[in-house]
Amino acid sequence: MKYIMKMKMSQDKGDKAIRDPQFGKKMHELLAEIKAESAYFTTICGHRGAYIVVNINDASEIPSIAEPFFLWLGADVDFLPVMTPEDLAKGGPGMGAALQKWG
Repeated sequence: MKYIMKMKMSQDKGDKAIRDPQFGKKMHELLAEIKAESAYFTTICGHRGAYIVVNINDASEIPSIAEPFFLWLGADVDFLPVMTPEDLAKGGPGMGAALQKWG
């Protein structure tokens, strides 16, 4: 299942990490390690952050994906389940049933 991982760096650890000349290389390695499908770097609530798309097949995978960001960047991490248009189409019958019962 696809998730968007919202990652907001702490100010202190983020400042330290950014000053490391190897920051880009390390981030690239980490994204490869977690098999990120894509990553978009931005600000989140005034802090450095990113939205990273990952595929998670089992909830037990979450710690191995999140921990490097906690430890290295002191990050706040949230996982948001998302659907592709194909996933949404598959959910159509369930939405129809809910509409019939609750709508």
